Amino acid sequence: MVWETIKRFIQEEDGPTALEYGVCLVLIIIVCVSAVTTLGSKTKSLFPDLAGYL
Repeated sequence: MVWETIKRFIQEEDGPTALEYGVCLVLIIIVCVSAVTTLGSKTKSLFPDLAGYL
């Protein structure tokens, strides 16, 4: 029964479509995490510089 469900999921168009959406979601998450990490490190170094100027 489980194998039949998996086989049907792969053969139907919904399976590959769901997989494509999953891959896109993972790529978007990776880009967002790397952007937030980069922005955080840039912001972290910006505040001491601003404090020094003030």
